Amino acid sequence: MSSMKRTTKVRLTVVLILVLAIFLGLFDFPQVVNWFNQKTGLEVTFFNKIPFKLGLDLQGGTQLTYEADLKQIKDAEKSDAMEGVRDVIERRVNAFGVAEPIVQINKAQGNWRIIVELAGVKDVKEAIKMIGETPLLEFKEMNLDPKREMTAVEKKDMEAYNKAAKAKAEKALSASKKGQDFNSLVQEYTENTDQKSSNGDIGWIKEKGAYAALYAKAKEIGKGDVYSKVIELPGSYNVIMVTDKREDGTEVKANHILICYKGATRCDKETTKEDALKQIQDLKTKATVENFISLAKKNSTEPGADTSGGDLGWFAKGQMVKEFEDVVFSMPKETISDVIETEFGYHLILKQDERPVVEYRISQVYIDKKTEAEVLPPQEDWKSTGLTGKQLSSSSIQFSQQTSLPLVALKFNDEGKKLFGEITERNVNKQVAIFLDGEVISAPRVNEAIKDGEAVIEGDFTVTEAKTLSQRLNAGALPVPIELISQQTIGASLGGESVALSMKAGLIGFLLVILLMILYYRLPGVLSVITLSIYAIIVLFIFKAVPVTMTLAGIAGFILSVGMAVDANVLIFERMKEELKLGKPLGTSIEEGFKRAWPSIRDGNTTTIITCIILFWFGSSTIKGFALTLTIGVLISMFSAIVIAKQFMLLTLRNKSTESNHWLFGVGKKKETKE
Repeated sequence: MSSMKRTTKVRLTVVLILVLAIFLGLFDFPQVVNWFNQKTGLEVTFFNKIPFKLGLDLQGGTQLTYEADLKQIKDAEKSDAMEGVRDVIERRVNAFGVAEPIVQINKAQGNWRIIVELAGVKDVKEAIKMIGETPLLEFKEMNLDPKREMTAVEKKDMEAYNKAAKAKAEKALSASKKGQDFNSLVQEYTENTDQKSSNGDIGWIKEKGAYAALYAKAKEIGKGDVYSKVIELPGSYNVIMVTDKREDGTEVKANHILICYKGATRCDKETTKEDALKQIQDLKTKATVENFISLAKKNSTEPGADTSGGDLGWFAKGQMVKEFEDVVFSMPKETISDVIETEFGYHLILKQDERPVVEYRISQVYIDKKTEAEVLPPQEDWKSTGLTGKQLSSSSIQFSQQTSLPLVALKFNDEGKKLFGEITERNVNKQVAIFLDGEVISAPRVNEAIKDGEAVIEGDFTVTEAKTLSQRLNAGALPVPIELISQQTIGASLGGESVALSMKAGLIGFLLVILLMILYYRLPGVLSVITLSIYAIIVLFIFKAVPVTMTLAGIAGFILSVGMAVDANVLIFERMKEELKLGKPLGTSIEEGFKRAWPSIRDGNTTTIITCIILFWFGSSTIKGFALTLTIGVLISMFSAIVIAKQFMLLTLRNKSTESNHWLFGVGKKKETKE
């Protein structure tokens, strides 16, 4: 009865193992379910929910290469600094859920680089944004320091530079007077690359504008002439030649009286439109060419007219509103217009003069002149306090009670807490600005000293932007600056070829193992093939469920674990054969075979697992993938060899044809046992 119960238990266990293997196999190979759905018209989608996660080398993705600036780092500390960069980038990428990112340190020809591989991320811009530049968080106070004066050395250097520059310009002018072609002078002396390419031509210039100083000199010479002196401007020394001259329309010089009314553009008076019209008509009756300016000073509502007398200077068409222009350009000189209305109110116009607009085309030898502004950088409105993201302990997202908008709450470490307290204490009733990546995002006024080491960044953030900023601040600042020097999207074509070759190699190897096991061990070999198939199904399911990101290194780890699973079966079968050769019964031989093989299997696999743990702990992302798949495979191989294989072997008991036929178990003629 006990024997029957044991047999029934073994059979039930084997059935459960097979059912479980089939069930898990449908997760591993959902193509079978898809085929079934097509044939039956059903929609069984449960088994399609867990896909394999493929690495960069198998599914494609993005590769970014950064170069680190280690100029400020001592040689002995450069390696540690690069390790710090790698750790920070890995934390940033992991925060966005990228599976098994590969972040490698590379040194080539003295340059330190970081290579980042992100599997499945096909958008390069998204990848760059994911890693991000270091979010530079700074607290600054108002810069009330006096502007720095140039030092004696700086003044001396600037004077020497400008003296040489002016001498160079004088040399160019002298050469032009001797008849040297002006275009060749431009090529020889001009320091502006753009002007060299255009032979110094700066186009047509007008009396007003950026080239007003050159225009004034051009008026003194004729077409084709070179101005007789070097023209010194605030930032350059110039030698000019007038290459052409033309008239382009006319311009007029005029004064006007404006009486605005309530509702007119830029009018702050309460005068009604009717009263304004009456007032301007009254002025019209009084106005003469001689008294017009005086009337404008006393009556015009134009800002500043009391001193300017309504003087508009010289202006061309397109500079005034149409109603004003149409009248003033059609008037004779030294006449006063009738009352006209524009959007600004009512006007009277005195046309003083009219002349053609003359433009000159100039070619220029340009030599740079150094200025104080170039030597001394402009005074910053804010100055550093020394408090940055480096003193940050943590950051989190909160929501404003007043606006319900997201904000980023900051908590400083002990150093930052002390520094923040000192900053707020000396800036009571002043502003302290919060800078993020060089931009002011908040400049609150300090009402009192803040000693608790906490602050809030308020900006026009979305929830996603606030979350991203908080994640990057928590990931930490990079120990050294990095610059993106290469970016590329890697296709999966190479990965597909690699997978195909790997599968082909694995299949050939598996078939050879099957053939060898069956030929050498016979029935146990057949059972080991079934066991190995179940083993592979379980391992692949775990790879999907965890999930484990599959790379070529990971596949290598899996294939190696298959070999170790075969080794375990070989150890068991060899021990079992030894017991059978001693003439022991099949049941006893099976039990003894498994019992004697277990220590060797355990010790060998334990050393492998320890090695994998070391590789996973200290290795790069690629090595970690190999170590993880090998560890999972080894653990499942022990289970399949000791539990699953044993149940299949015990199933052969209670069958007289197999129990008595030791040839099926790879053993020759049964030995006789002495009485």
